[in-house]
Amino acid sequence: MHSDSSMEGWTPSKRLEGRVAIVIGAGQSPGEGLGNGRATALRFAREGARVLSVDRNLESAQETAEIIKKEGFEAEACAADVTREQDLEAAILQARDAWGSVDILHNNVGVSLAGGDADLMDIDEEHFDFVCRVTLRGTVFACKHAVRIMREQRSGVIVNIASAAAVGRYPYVAYKASKAGVVAFTEQLALQNAEYGIRANSILPGLIATPMAIGRRIEHWKQPREQVEAERLAKIPLRRHGSAWDVANAALYLASDESAFVTGTSLLVDGGRVLNRI
Repeated sequence: MHSDSSMEGWTPSKRLEGRVAIVIGAGQSPGEGLGNGRATALRFAREGARVLSVDRNLESAQETAEIIKKEGFEAEACAADVTREQDLEAAILQARDAWGSVDILHNNVGVSLAGGDADLMDIDEEHFDFVCRVTLRGTVFACKHAVRIMREQRSGVIVNIASAAAVGRYPYVAYKASKAGVVAFTEQLALQNAEYGIRANSILPGLIATPMAIGRRIEHWKQPREQVEAERLAKIPLRRHGSAWDVANAALYLASDESAFVTGTSLLVDGGRVLNRI
């Protein structure tokens, strides 16, 4: 198992003390570095949440849960394929049955190149549908089953990972369209569930140096890591690579009471990338 579970300057303040958080996509792809979902699961746990680590790959979900437990916090693991509604429902119910509530749902799902995404002239129906099933439909149906419980509780927070690709330049059609759908769906979710005390927001990560983002591009473009990283870095005004902790910290803000008057928003975490049109 290769992961950087440290975070420089981290000081726990227990902003999520006693809450139950489900992180869908809490495992990560093999490779160098830390994934957004795993970082968020760790961040939530360190702030006092009991975390259900959910991933298509049970072993990877279990790795995340084991890191949390070794640090002295509480976690369970669950396998779920986000293209199967019954898997998502079972995951949501597992968290409620284990800990009595569903306070936070964090959807960290999406696929682009690995799912066969392509330029408009090259995309086919099968791959377009698959990317949308994972990236948009998976988020929608996870929210469906979490919201049912949150409405009964009259409280809850949902954080959906969209992408800066939804609002900025991106060459592949299915991922951009589906992540834009996540933004629109999250706005609808916020509006229709505010009366139940439920908040919903999305995060739009930019060029984050995760194993999936870097590894897939090395594989797809047949380029060395140094070249891929340099080309990405040149597009970021802050002139540093985004890390999974940047995304996790944004998720913590939106999941905590510090954002109690924030709903229906889309938070860019991209180092200014969308401002730079190259």
